[in-house]
Amino acid sequence: MKKGLFVICMAALFATSCTQTGKTEEDRFIEDLLSQMTLEEKIGQMNQIHFDKSLDSIKAQVRNGELGSMLNIDPKLINEIQKTAVEESRLGIPLIIGRDIVHGYKTVLPIPLGMAASFDPQLVEKGTHMAATEAREQGITWTFAPMLDISRDARWGRIAESLGEDPYLTSELGVAMVRGFQGDNLSDNDAIAACVKHFVGYGASEGGQDYNSTNIPERLLRNVYLPPFQKTVEAGAATLMTSFNDNDGVPASGNDFLLRTVLRDEWGFDGFVVSDWCSMVEMINHGFAADRKDVARLSANAGLDMEMVSQTYVDYLPELIAENKVSIDVIDNAVRNILRIKYRLGLFENPYVDEVETSTIYSDEHLQTARQAATESAILLKNNGVLPLKENKTVAIIGPMAHAPYDQLGTWSFDGDKNHTVTPLKALQSDEYKHIKYYYEAGLGHSRDESTRNFERAKSIARQADVVVVFVGEEAILSGEAHSLSDINLIGKQSDLLKAIKSTGKPVVMVVMAGRPLTIERDLPYADAVLYNFHPGTMGGLAIMDLLYGKANPSGKLPVTFVREVGQIPMYYNHNNTGRPAQDWITPINDIPLEAPQTSLGNTSFYLDSGKDPLFAFGYGLSYSTFEYSDLNLSSNEVNANDTLTVTATIKNTSDIDGTEVVQLYVRDLVGSITRPVKELKGFQRLALKAGEAQTVSFKLPISELAFYGKDLIKKVEAGQFDIWVAPNSTEGLKGSFTVKE
Repeated sequence: MKKGLFVICMAALFATSCTQTGKTEEDRFIEDLLSQMTLEEKIGQMNQIHFDKSLDSIKAQVRNGELGSMLNIDPKLINEIQKTAVEESRLGIPLIIGRDIVHGYKTVLPIPLGMAASFDPQLVEKGTHMAATEAREQGITWTFAPMLDISRDARWGRIAESLGEDPYLTSELGVAMVRGFQGDNLSDNDAIAACVKHFVGYGASEGGQDYNSTNIPERLLRNVYLPPFQKTVEAGAATLMTSFNDNDGVPASGNDFLLRTVLRDEWGFDGFVVSDWCSMVEMINHGFAADRKDVARLSANAGLDMEMVSQTYVDYLPELIAENKVSIDVIDNAVRNILRIKYRLGLFENPYVDEVETSTIYSDEHLQTARQAATESAILLKNNGVLPLKENKTVAIIGPMAHAPYDQLGTWSFDGDKNHTVTPLKALQSDEYKHIKYYYEAGLGHSRDESTRNFERAKSIARQADVVVVFVGEEAILSGEAHSLSDINLIGKQSDLLKAIKSTGKPVVMVVMAGRPLTIERDLPYADAVLYNFHPGTMGGLAIMDLLYGKANPSGKLPVTFVREVGQIPMYYNHNNTGRPAQDWITPINDIPLEAPQTSLGNTSFYLDSGKDPLFAFGYGLSYSTFEYSDLNLSSNEVNANDTLTVTATIKNTSDIDGTEVVQLYVRDLVGSITRPVKELKGFQRLALKAGEAQTVSFKLPISELAFYGKDLIKKVEAGQFDIWVAPNSTEGLKGSFTVKE
């Protein structure tokens, strides 16, 4: 027998034997293997590297037991590397292979912010399962997703990776992503380990600048930023990644309160924790660690199991153990956690990529899933009746995003192939839409283009058409990690192009493809309709055409607030109330007389120049259908903390077009031991209604869901009065009230 193969044999042996020790087969396997490991082999399991060296040098590390994981390896080399680990290392422990499968592998879905706009957990789970199937087929067993950072600042580039500003929506969709990636059993050939990130608070980076500090007090941390992570841990998330930021002065990769007290002791997490890329050594820049050796000490003792790339564990843990600055128990626990996930992934029994006769990559089923996701993720923000378009009318296609196959895929699409992207222009050339008469002129070469030299040609094209669709937005590189912006208007000369086209007198539809909520208020007067798409992925072009021509009816809702201008940031729907909330009669700046006497103008909280309201509120989204809400009913007006409240309402499609409405449930705790948000999302349902049809929608609200961490930092339901809404968005709806008794 080859020396490394005994591990696989050991797995088979334990699968068929059992004792009365009380330990599971998994525990016995891990403890037996751990007992045979040298210190260097244990530390090797805690080491992850990027595939940026020669294959021979990496094989030498694998052979010596110095690696536990690799990321970004060419899938064609995975079997070769695994063979080295399993058959040539002393203990034959397989590697876990990581890759950023954020919103699809080869078949690319809309960016996560777009998927969040669908308010469709079933679709999100289906999409991530599709991604897992394609990735595992090529030997990838671990993804660094989902990202659960609550994101309230559109300047932050990584808002594109988020699921928006709301803890409840992020939790529901985060759990759906974990289930989609991991399936029913991690060892299945269509499952990969999820990694929930970034733990924690990264989305609150000061000024929207990436990698920046945060200052989130513990109550806010527990009530807003931690719940999505807890929900996904409870759903079985295999791994977790620390964030780059320091919070209240403590970097996440050295935060024992988060990694031990909260994650392990309170939540019972039994997977493993990995650092973000070099986030451990960046504690030196933070001024939290003196040097690389100090980094290794701090992170290991905090409970960080695997180091991504920076290799301080390999370099310094042996001497730290010799100096009694890190205990062997810390090392053993970290290795247990890592081996546990490898065991659950089935890597000890099947470490290799299975050759498949028929690949699922770009299969018809996967392309259809991507198309559905892009369709449900689009949000109709404005429509004066120009949409849906008539197929017998001539359309002018204008704008830099009409045919941008690379940028349409969005950020974090490492493996997407632009040659497979169906852009809007390409969709018009497909069999489904080849009967549409159209003219095309980009007008701008790309979103940042400052040249107006092609504007006259674009206007000439527009004049020849019955209606014009202008495709604007931002390139993929302008959002994502390290791509924060202080100005989030349409970039380049896109706004000028839109104005020029509107000057022709033709009806104009503005279609946006972007990685964030842009400040488009200045553009709205020049568009008769606006369809907003967060970079929609491989099949975005066909989805957009389906929506423009009414083959599909828009149903997306905003998962994040759209501000009127960047100076309103941060602005989010679930804020606390001020002691002087803004009223509808606020005085705008242009109404203030010259040399007015000093006055507080009503003593309320608003901006003189941009008012009190966002451009578009959380949960907002139009449809070609119209919906009427009526007959709100609560099962009781008084409940106890252990009760479940049933809330019903009638939703009627009052149009002659079939449509789907995302019905939303909000609550407000009117008085608490700490100030409570003015509204909180507590439920949502996608309701498909035929033209003229009415249905009763029913929500079950466990009163326990109203618990929060109050003044005493104990999570509980507090008695008192609550308002409740069944609503189409966070600013409208049917309102009721109930009381929670002592």
